[in-house]
Amino acid sequence: MYHDKRFQLDALFSIFAFNHEQIKDSTTAGFIQTKHSNFQDVCDRITNLDRDVLRDINERYTKGEVVKAVSEAEKSCFRLMNDLDNIAENVQGSLTSKKRMRNELWSLVSFKGAPSWFVTFAPADNHHPLCLYFADTEEKFSPRFRTSSERYRLIARNPVAGARFFHFMVQMFLKHVLGVESTDGGVFGKTSAYYGTVEQ
Repeated sequence: MYHDKRFQLDALFSIFAFNHEQIKDSTTAGFIQTKHSNFQDVCDRITNLDRDVLRDINERYTKGEVVKAVSEAEKSCFRLMNDLDNIAENVQGSLTSKKRMRNELWSLVSFKGAPSWFVTFAPADNHHPLCLYFADTEEKFSPRFRTSSERYRLIARNPVAGARFFHFMVQMFLKHVLGVESTDGGVFGKTSAYYGTVEQ
């Protein structure tokens, strides 16, 4: 960890950095895809689509309205949007990335069978001395007692430390509890497969 944490402590830097990363990923990985079986039908419907109706639906969505298809032209637009899939798998936080993860999980269940364990955990970062060390500016790891208020302020001021600590705990869980990439296995024996994700 670095003594100088100016970027970690900046309240807006992580938001701007993530936003720019999403923009970059969107421009390089975004394209449109449809199922091969109805490709020709979709092409014909795109050609004959009423663009004014589509523009109107888009404007209503932009205003935050709940749009329901009433006319036949609106129903045609909604059917087309349902058939088309905006592929942006590498864009973190996108709906398509979540859809891809669901597909990966179902594929894993189909291949390996239903999971034996479902584990969810949230490490208490404001109580763990390692996370407090990540959030602090001290270069030497020397745990000491802190007040509750001091611990909360330290973690709230540096969310990067909380993220790094969570990643470290997940890696340790995989290595020592599940025994991933270990010849001896973990606490529950040898792990056949695992799938993990974080809330978005």
